[in-house]
Order: sequence, then C-alpha cells, then structure tokens
Amino acid sequence: SLNMAIRYYNDDCTFRLPQKRLTAAWLRAVAEAEGYTPGDVSYIFCSAQRLLEMNRQWLGHDYFTDVITFDYSDRKAPDRVGRYFIDVETVADNAREYGAAKLTEMRRVVVHGLLHLCGQKDKTPRANAQMHRKEDHYLRQWDELSKGLK
Repeated sequence: SLNMAIRYYNDDCTFRLPQKRLTAAWLRAVAEAEGYTPGDVSYIFCSAQRLLEMNRQWLGHDYFTDVITFDYSDRKAPDRVGRYFIDVETVADNAREYGAAKLTEMRRVVVHGLLHLCGQKDKTPRANAQMHRKEDHYLRQWDELSKGLK
C-alpha cells in the first residue's frame, strides 16, 4: 500500500541515515516479500543513555541494547505498525566487534526490526539462524538497489 509512512527521528543524537527515500522503498519491498504492507513505521535513532533508560523503564532490563521494538500491529490486518528505538552508539560498537561497516550494521538492525514486525522470531537457535539468513538476503537486495542494478 502506498499510504505507508516510514519516518525517521532523532532523540539525543545527531545520526542521519543516508538515502532515506531509497531505504523506505527497500523496506516496503521487504515487507511485501514477507507478505505484509508497512503501515506506520517509525525509526528513532537514540543515544546509548536514552535507550538504556527506556530499557530499564519499559522492559526492566538494566543493560545497553541495540534496538527496542514496540509493535502496534493488529495481528489480523496486513499493515505492520511499529516503532523502533535504535541506539546508534551500541550499533557502532557491534559493527567494530563484528568487523562490519557501521552503516551495514545499521541497515541490518533496521531490517531486523521490520522482520520482527512481519512475524519473524529469533529466540530459538533455529529461528535466529532463519532471521540472520533473511537479513543477509535483504541486505544483498539493498546492495543491488543502491548500486542501481535492479
């Protein structure tokens, strides 16, 4: 559905995701490949401190995390609705640890959140492996899209 809105916000950080419009087109294609349409999806890029506070307040977890997802979708409707709060500092730390480019790791986190909204789980080893395969698959699609090879 074309009425879908993917929005990007900042909270206590200055991170700017490049190619926002292309990213939105990519995410729309991912949702549709998974059998859904994105409704209202917001990405809020935050500082580590801000996400730590949210993690404590909403989830009772006293640790840093790369992303917190709030899923507001109606399970019976095809539209996915949600908010993702992404800690840009932890994402950068993880990228260094995995030897990945910072922006690639950020895109992985961005698509990971959308895959959760589309029903993909990651809590068991098998589901986690499937999640990772899907991330890799869609990241390859991003590479093709951003190089204009599509």
